[in-house]
Amino acid sequence: MFKGVGTALITPFKEDLSVDIDSLKKIVGHQLENKIDALIVLGTTGESPVINYDERRKIITAVVEEATGKVPVIVGTGTNDTKKVVEHNKQAEDLKADGLLIVNPYYNKGTQASLVEHYKFIAERAKLPIILYNVPSRTGMNILPETAIKIHKANPNVVAVKEASGNISQIAHLISIKPETLSVLSGNDDQTLAIMGLGGDGVISVFSNPYPSRMKQIADAVLKGSIKTAQKFNNKYLAMMNALFTETSPAPVKYVMHRLGYCENVLRLPLLKVPVNVEGILDKAMQSV
Repeated sequence: MFKGVGTALITPFKEDLSVDIDSLKKIVGHQLENKIDALIVLGTTGESPVINYDERRKIITAVVEEATGKVPVIVGTGTNDTKKVVEHNKQAEDLKADGLLIVNPYYNKGTQASLVEHYKFIAERAKLPIILYNVPSRTGMNILPETAIKIHKANPNVVAVKEASGNISQIAHLISIKPETLSVLSGNDDQTLAIMGLGGDGVISVFSNPYPSRMKQIADAVLKGSIKTAQKFNNKYLAMMNALFTETSPAPVKYVMHRLGYCENVLRLPLLKVPVNVEGILDKAMQSV
């Protein structure tokens, strides 16, 4: 669906906790000015579990209006209710999105066989290309490489895997056995260099919310075969990447975006703002970028 860097956009809120569409458009403009390769809305970083259906419509509409004809807009539609995913997909299709990011079902905790059936049911009813999203630290389930490939082969509109398992050995295995028709995208900023070096196609990034051009320096260098250049940039930005995960994401990146003037530092419960000691860590890391 894309190569390079896709930004997992935050969802900015006003002090009254309503969605801040003006700030969202400002953030999208920042991404487009810095030549980002794709925009991902309503993923983990976008606090999707606390966004209602009407708010989803407003957010998707705003981003699509800003990005149409420039970069693909990919919408996070995954839940642990298979039929609800289909409803979310239909909304994204109707609002002219370009793709779907679908996390593996959480809490229900099925099996690898149930994952195959879950994604089959969804893919058969989807008109847009699908990225599987594997993040077992949040969902309690791991999409094994063989399962991802089985899903892809049965459903050609499943075109990529966002791999956020953190397991480099597993990801390397996936890349080594996958067909050319299936892309692998890093789901962790600090593993982008390693995953792309193994043959991955890019990253869905949190770090690129404030720093899209920096993340692109790493990804573009790898895609051009300049590994040493990518290493240099990665080493320079690694402290900031790690700082963005000193507390549950997206709290740290929202603080940074607020410091840079893009939005208010507001999250919806159950998430909280980062504490003062983490603000200090982030402030220090920002000086190194």
